[in-house]
Amino acid sequence: MTFFSILCALLIEQLKPLRADNPIYLAVKALALRVESWCNAGEPQHGRLGWWVTVLALMIPTALVYWICLKVSIFAALGWNILIVYLTLGFRHYSHYFTSIQLALHSGDEETARQLLAEWTRSDTSGLDTSEIVRIAVEKSLITTHRNVFGVFFWFLMPVGPACAVMYRVAEHLSRAWNEPHHMKNEAFGDYAARIFYLIDWIPSRLTAIAFAVVGNFEDAIYAWRNFAHRWKNESEGIILASGGGAIGVRLGSPEENAVVLPMDAALVDSAAPEPEIIPGEPASIRSLQSAVGLVWRALLLWMFLLLILSMAVWLA
Repeated sequence: MTFFSILCALLIEQLKPLRADNPIYLAVKALALRVESWCNAGEPQHGRLGWWVTVLALMIPTALVYWICLKVSIFAALGWNILIVYLTLGFRHYSHYFTSIQLALHSGDEETARQLLAEWTRSDTSGLDTSEIVRIAVEKSLITTHRNVFGVFFWFLMPVGPACAVMYRVAEHLSRAWNEPHHMKNEAFGDYAARIFYLIDWIPSRLTAIAFAVVGNFEDAIYAWRNFAHRWKNESEGIILASGGGAIGVRLGSPEENAVVLPMDAALVDSAAPEPEIIPGEPASIRSLQSAVGLVWRALLLWMFLLLILSMAVWLA
């Protein structure tokens, strides 16, 4: 049932993708803001309380409906699974940004590409050249795909899968919503949300990195993972980006992000110091966008194949 739930949800999303501003997502965001306003008194324990209130308020109803559906009919449970996977997956939520950036760069319109990237990443992209635009777009797409697709896959396989999938997506949103906005960056309220999402995403992030290595350049992906992943400020993102970049032969990360030391920075290093290692791969180019798309699709097919094998083993057991 798990395999068919995910397969049906993916097919439906290809035909009718949910917008990032759909009513369900807006309601979850509003709930997170409301809980933050209720619980945030500046102490870490308030963030812990707010996190559990938000997550349980969404997990418990999801689990109860699933249990009721199982009592009614296996087909009712299948329908509920498909609905929850459809709502929690985000394979095409932001693909229009990636595709539009790719088309703009192919036509030589760097300014439009910068504007689209700024909307997508909510950061200042003025002055970026083509290589930097491509690099950031590839990084954003790999992280977004992991958190909107592969992480959901993993938690949906757990007992009471629909509730666990909801838990993962809500935890991911809270880790950002309670830490990224300017007024929240230095507050203790979001510390618990960031720490617990790190634990929740520990296994899925590494499975995604393994999938990228298997369907890409395995040797370079593993080498980059082992030697460069720790240079990212966010360990989970570093593992995914190091493996993904190595898998497609593209050098991801920047010195400002503590990701890699590029050749141009070697001249700034003391001549007596050992020459810094360079992450494998070439600087990002327009072709890297298509390579990233191919990597994501191959990884998705690998996940689906493994899910099929697992489902068949359960049926035959």
